[in-house]
Amino acid sequence: MDFSITQDQEDFVEFVRDWVDREAPKSAALAWEKEEHTFPEDLFQKMASAGFHGVGIPEEYGGQGGDIVTQMLLARGLSRSLAGLTWVWGITSFAGGKSVGLYGSEEQKKHYLPRICSGEDKWAIGFTEPGGGTDLLGAMRTRARKVEGGWVVNGQKTWSSMAHVADNILLLARTEETEKRTQGLTLFILPAKSEGVTIREIPKLGMRALGSCDVFLDEVFIPDENVLGEPGRAWYMLLPTLNNERVMLASFCVGILDGVLEDALRYMDEREAFGGKIGRFQALQHHVANIAMWREQSELVVFKAAWMQATGRDAGAMSNMAKVIASELAGQGADLGLQILGGMGYSAETNMQRYWRDVRLFRIGPITNEMARNGIAEGLGLPRSF
Repeated sequence: MDFSITQDQEDFVEFVRDWVDREAPKSAALAWEKEEHTFPEDLFQKMASAGFHGVGIPEEYGGQGGDIVTQMLLARGLSRSLAGLTWVWGITSFAGGKSVGLYGSEEQKKHYLPRICSGEDKWAIGFTEPGGGTDLLGAMRTRARKVEGGWVVNGQKTWSSMAHVADNILLLARTEETEKRTQGLTLFILPAKSEGVTIREIPKLGMRALGSCDVFLDEVFIPDENVLGEPGRAWYMLLPTLNNERVMLASFCVGILDGVLEDALRYMDEREAFGGKIGRFQALQHHVANIAMWREQSELVVFKAAWMQATGRDAGAMSNMAKVIASELAGQGADLGLQILGGMGYSAETNMQRYWRDVRLFRIGPITNEMARNGIAEGLGLPRSF
């Protein structure tokens, strides 16, 4: 069984590592994160200059090309330092690059994709509503009614990260009342500064500086040319991209484990107590051994999920497994890392507490681990539980 990546991908991994150490080291990530309500525009533009926004986008539209495995490698490499701030790259890549690349018209691709690659445009996602995130279909209250030349939207979205700085929001709205909740939904490209759009930031435990927002929609007009894909078919279009998002998030978790292990080992080599370096203490050696094993487990399942997607296999169950396994093991790893650092781990002056806070979200979103387990169990032939 071959677990190797291509030579081009190996070179890319090395390029990302060097870039992170030079342009986005942990010290910079810590400083960006402390400015909770200031979006790190310089980081976003540095990513554009490095070509990262174009990964996964075909070269004909200004991108770098690359499959899900390449995107996974980039996500992991960035997360080693940036942790949750990796979404500065990931949200625009997913909401804009992936969605427009898969379902956009040729005109939409030519207009939006080069602007994403160059860093000219930022995107946000407008799916979740106040009434529910996991029960998205049941909670959907945002409605779009057809008018001459377009649609008028009313409703509210929440947890829309980067909406306050976005040029466009990938918006999900109900356009038709149907018997099946999975039908009658449409995706729109909503210019974020449209008349009738009001945005409010939400203070958070982690993922700071990224900015997560409430988005209020009051009689917002969206022209027909901003419909993405076929009206009424949004749910079926979204399913493959949601699997991609779960693999990306799981890759973030592997990268966070890289950063946790790196910091823990460095601290154990530098810190002295009881007449010597603490790296000689068996209890702490067991802690880092556990972190290393959890990283290996997570890496393997994430690689398998990415490989299944890249080769056209049904990756739904494996994407759920990768998301659950990696997020829970990364959470355990960050908690042990904090324990290894002791009092310094609790200090806001170190990165370990940042990993610990950021990774906690990944057991909740973009799908809760409980709901992911429901899907896994249903795939094993058990009755649907929700």
